[in-house]
Amino acid sequence: MVTTELDIKRIGEQVKQSCEPFGRLLDQMHRVIVGQEDLLHRMLIGLLSNGHLLIEGVPGLAKSTAVACLARGIDTRFQRLQFTPDLLPADLIGTLIFRQSDGEFVVQKGPIFTNIILADEINRAPAKVQSALLEAMQERQVTIGKETYPLDEPFLVLATQNPIEQEGTYPLPEAQIDRFMMKLLVDYPTKEEERAILDRMASTSPVLDVEAVLSPREILTARQVVDEVYIDDKIKDYIVDLTAASRDPAAFDLPIADWVRYGASPRATLALTVGAKAAAFLGGRGYVTPQDVKDIARDILRHRIIITYEAEAEEKTAEDVVRVILDHVPVP
Repeated sequence: MVTTELDIKRIGEQVKQSCEPFGRLLDQMHRVIVGQEDLLHRMLIGLLSNGHLLIEGVPGLAKSTAVACLARGIDTRFQRLQFTPDLLPADLIGTLIFRQSDGEFVVQKGPIFTNIILADEINRAPAKVQSALLEAMQERQVTIGKETYPLDEPFLVLATQNPIEQEGTYPLPEAQIDRFMMKLLVDYPTKEEERAILDRMASTSPVLDVEAVLSPREILTARQVVDEVYIDDKIKDYIVDLTAASRDPAAFDLPIADWVRYGASPRATLALTVGAKAAAFLGGRGYVTPQDVKDIARDILRHRIIITYEAEAEEKTAEDVVRVILDHVPVP
């Protein structure tokens, strides 16, 4: 027990040193973004957890701007990819080009070979283009022809989509949705925040006044510290209970057995664990609390639960399922 306490104290000291640059990054992002605390916090969790993010919200809520600010605050490469119906997989990952001078095929790498990608309006491209991201998102590599090329770290995909416009869009396949660590819902700003946005951005040429305050090396070092953050066995059991309850609510006496068609995959268990560690890291702690898990559970579970037709008829959503699970599964 004494050794464990000493280890936690040592990890806590490492966390306080390593999390300081991320506080500076958050300050830089707030030079442009007003409010949206949850969005910016979850973006940092994704960066620390090596997890991709799907950001959903109506147009004009600064989704793309927030991603651009994150990229500007890091001294690394950034690509904005506008997904459209006529996009081809080769436009993302690259292709083989015939070189007439020596009669050989050479690799032309696509824009996916970068560090941070903004996949803007990802649901506007057909499934074959969306699926071109699968290997890159999961294995951090891209296959062109017969050769496989590793992607540089950090590699992070932040995709946006519009929930209200369905014409000319292609729903994301379940396999791809599951590869996003979190699905973030962006809401309208408050009246006070909107007035601050007006004062700051009502110009014919608003400036993204963000300085690079974080290096890729610092991100990779911070991830090593995140891995060392202590998580108690009881909290691990709590995480497993949350995902198990999403698959078999009846086993936990939850009144939502008729609502759930498919529950969360083991990827959700892993994401909850690493995400909770990252949340503790950003909080300056070397240990995870149950509240860290609860704070990120909705973002990690909401897109992984598929509800039944009966639930849809009752106007229930996956969000309602997650709420019941968090309210009823015992917290350690």
